[in-house]
Amino acid sequence: MDLATLIGVLAAAGIVLSAIALGPSPLIFVNIPSILIVIGGTLGATMMQFNLPALWGGFGVAMKAFFHKKESRQDLIQEGLELSQIARKEGLLGLEGREISNQFLKTGISLAVDGHDPELVRRMLSRDINLTIERHDEGKQIFKAIADMAPAMGMIGTLIGLVQMLSNMSDPKQIGPAMAVALLTTLYGAFIANVICLPIAEKLSLRSREERVNRSLILEEVGAIQEGMNPRVMEELLKTYLPPSERENS
Repeated sequence: MDLATLIGVLAAAGIVLSAIALGPSPLIFVNIPSILIVIGGTLGATMMQFNLPALWGGFGVAMKAFFHKKESRQDLIQEGLELSQIARKEGLLGLEGREISNQFLKTGISLAVDGHDPELVRRMLSRDINLTIERHDEGKQIFKAIADMAPAMGMIGTLIGLVQMLSNMSDPKQIGPAMAVALLTTLYGAFIANVICLPIAEKLSLRSREERVNRSLILEEVGAIQEGMNPRVMEELLKTYLPPSERENS
């Protein structure tokens, strides 16, 4: 569980809902037609931009914003160095059946143990990296599309409400409540976009960058192991993936 994402969503939503609850009547912020326009219209417009498998997949990728265990690059480097030392002593076949925590590293080592050419292994792993990043980017794009559509549908709902209000101006006492209802769709759209979807899209972008760097590091490890690189040289190479503040302590 990513506590920063969870706390951020709860804090942002909690502040807005608290302001509503402290008002004269929270029920004035509930309007079923406005909810249907914003949620239904947003989902419909978003579905037009993506196919259904991509849409469902995007919601699955979004779970990475909440449920994600960040991998330590120092741990990845340490594991790679241990595998490198075993390979130098026993050969690549000595790595067969070894317990490897990271699935991508496990795949790379398996390809190396099977005797594939280093260039082929690098090409296969690089393609895996690119396809994974593309899936993550698609999930991010879906949430950005929802964030774009929600305020637009909110504005459409507001315009509908204003038209209905202006068409019946015979009772001045009804103008205020009618205007309030008309503005609710704008509120719903802004809430969905800025409290939920845009933060999730940005968090997925962060996850994508982190995963790209980690997998690039692993790609270097597998290549160095196949080349039989000296573990000390390999360690210095891999340290370049760490922030300067962590290099001295690793």
